[in-house]
Amino acid sequence: MNATRTAQATRTTRTGRAARPARTADLTRVTPLAVVGAPALMALYGGIRLVPGSREPGLGWTAGHTAMFAGLLLFAPVFLALRRKLAPHGTAGRIAAGAATATAFAGLLCSLAQIGIDLVVGLAAADKAEQARLFDRVQDVPGVLPAVYQVGPLLFYVGLLALLTAAAVGRSRTLRWWSPVLVLLGTLASGVDLALIPLAAACYLVALAPLARPASAPRPVLV
Repeated sequence: MNATRTAQATRTTRTGRAARPARTADLTRVTPLAVVGAPALMALYGGIRLVPGSREPGLGWTAGHTAMFAGLLLFAPVFLALRRKLAPHGTAGRIAAGAATATAFAGLLCSLAQIGIDLVVGLAAADKAEQARLFDRVQDVPGVLPAVYQVGPLLFYVGLLALLTAAAVGRSRTLRWWSPVLVLLGTLASGVDLALIPLAAACYLVALAPLARPASAPRPVLV
């Protein structure tokens, strides 16, 4: 009986150890795609918004918001890759890194909810007037406006900037100082005018590009 339990425990331990490297390898493969794809889809959304008629129900609205939804999804592996870049020191450091990651994911969920609502409203409305009425109806639901349109999505940028800053100036120093600066500039630019979303996407791409580089292989030890 004891031998059986020991064997089962050993298999469980080995499985757990094998699963972690597999998940790490999967994230490593997905990260370059996400680093390029997320800003590219964000830029596509921003570009479509500049086309006349794309801000009312129709093909432009649906295509643009679908691109933005897909781009937001690709930020999930970006957040995980940034978290892996950190080397938090002690319990306080690990809590701070976890809080930054949780903040980023909370903002991501709120942003996905916003774009999802926009997509559904655009598909359901027959014209711009009905679109406005549907938006009013949705936003009149208690809690929706602050959670999905005002405060919630801001957590996305707060968490992303916190992760980038920690990776650039924290203990790990795996990114350069200009990565969080570029994301901040891009975020402020798109906040001032949504027509600058393609510029913001370019800032994001350059800032996140170091994450797409493969980890350097260890040098062989000469005996």
